[in-house]
Amino acid sequence: MKEIVTAARAPAAIGPYSHAVAAGGLLFTSGQIALVPETGALAGDTIEEQTEQVLKNLEAVLAAHQMTFADVVKTTVFLTDLADFAVVNRIYGTRFPSAPPARSCVQVAALPAGAKVEIELIAAK
Repeated sequence: MKEIVTAARAPAAIGPYSHAVAAGGLLFTSGQIALVPETGALAGDTIEEQTEQVLKNLEAVLAAHQMTFADVVKTTVFLTDLADFAVVNRIYGTRFPSAPPARSCVQVAALPAGAKVEIELIAAK
């Protein structure tokens, strides 16, 4: 049985999807871009600003299901420019200081709202 998870502290979905779905002890998040929940606007133009906001949004989705980054087992990072990988990696690493999850990272042609980075994750209790 699946449970739809909605996070009050994350930006509203901009399409027909849920913040996350919990099933069988796992939480599957939708990809988060750097939308500021209060305004719906991107959190800035730089990859640093956007990566920080994406991680804040994911933290809010995890918290809505009583989880933290410590519960994350897999992430997928989408970048519009792989030249940003080192910066994203540094900021991402602050949320996973030890025993980081498995991860994939790919470059994509474009992301919604002109975002530079999107991250989705799977967490387990």
